[in-house]
Amino acid sequence: MSLFGAMNSAISGLAAQSDAFGNISDNVANSQTVGFKRVDTHFVDYLTTSSAITNDPGAVVARPDYVNNVQGTVTQTDGSLNLAVAGSGLFAVSQQTGVLNGVPTFNPQQYYTRAGDFALNKDGYIVNSAGQFLNGWLANQTTGAVSQNQIVPIQIAQTVLNPVATGNVVLSANLPATPTAGTGTPASPISSDITVYDALGTAHTVSLGWVQNAANDWTVSISAPDAATPAIGSANVQFGATSGSPVPAGTVGQIGGVTGAVTSPGYAAGTAAVMDLTMDFGTGAQTIQLSLGLYGGSTGVTQYAGTAYNLQGLTQDGVPPGSYSGVTAQANGNIIINYNNGQTRTIAQVPLILFNNPNALQRQNGQSFTATIASGTPLAEPASINGAGNLVTSSVESSNVDIASEFSKLIVAQRAYSANTKVVTTSDDMLQQTIDMKR
Repeated sequence: MSLFGAMNSAISGLAAQSDAFGNISDNVANSQTVGFKRVDTHFVDYLTTSSAITNDPGAVVARPDYVNNVQGTVTQTDGSLNLAVAGSGLFAVSQQTGVLNGVPTFNPQQYYTRAGDFALNKDGYIVNSAGQFLNGWLANQTTGAVSQNQIVPIQIAQTVLNPVATGNVVLSANLPATPTAGTGTPASPISSDITVYDALGTAHTVSLGWVQNAANDWTVSISAPDAATPAIGSANVQFGATSGSPVPAGTVGQIGGVTGAVTSPGYAAGTAAVMDLTMDFGTGAQTIQLSLGLYGGSTGVTQYAGTAYNLQGLTQDGVPPGSYSGVTAQANGNIIINYNNGQTRTIAQVPLILFNNPNALQRQNGQSFTATIASGTPLAEPASINGAGNLVTSSVESSNVDIASEFSKLIVAQRAYSANTKVVTTSDDMLQQTIDMKR
């Protein structure tokens, strides 16, 4: 009977609009939730009988329409570990299930989220406001190379950075081709100092004294005042044609005439002009390789026109001990520990997880999801690579809910609900009139 069908259709409409109202309510409530993805509603008509001469009332059901692929507003924050994704991709996170022997245990199910309001917890793990642990690729602590074989929760160890003894020094400078009066033979040499570190991280000064013997011919004397033997040795450095090597004028052509604890392999085309200095600062013999650039090269030590020594660059690879001073995230996803000695160390890299159909992810809550057959296989990629979005540091992605749009939907749902109630009451009146016909 069509009256009963009309009433059933209207009741299904009430239920469908009620579901839509629930989605709207959830969206509005989470309009300020970091990383929240809204749920829209679409309606599906269920037919009973429909032909050219008859159409029986059917029913309507509400189905959720997940909107996970729409970007929320990226907002800048003060958190050094806060991350937002601009474009495609989600963070891989783990859900803690308990603690075993003081170490957290995790659900084997992998979760994904856009909630990037990360910070350190009491155990040094990077977690977001939902308590989920950020996962990443760990870096080799010796080489710094990132291994992409496994994604695991990232933990920050607030330990001391061990000292590293200096092994290499690179000097870049221009020796004056015509030193001013008072320099060169027989006057005082041109002096430059290098700070190096021993195995304990103690700083020491190594001095280089340059004396011009003749045009394009210099002697460099090396000394270290606090070494067991302060006078390390010396070497003869020749430039251009004077060296007898086929090098351009003003470039290093030969290192020879070494004395003391100084050695050098001498000239070889296309190789580095180096000398090895051996000294003892109380921690045993320490060999430091001093590089003057390439033989015949214009970078490193040169002898071009001028009257004064011009130091252009001096680097060494020693490191004093350092204490943990903080941790930051970089735009390429690298998690960097900072130390108070100015050194940094990469401990992990945060990948972004891509899906063919992110809207088909299983919603665990408004901020995290799990993969489904319909979403496709998760693919981990570094930020900005192979379709992955960009990472924005010290920022978070806000909810993608548009309040104005939700209020418009609310008005439509309210009016549709009211209209369905009118159909129900009208159908009831008509049924009552049908029953009253017997009286």
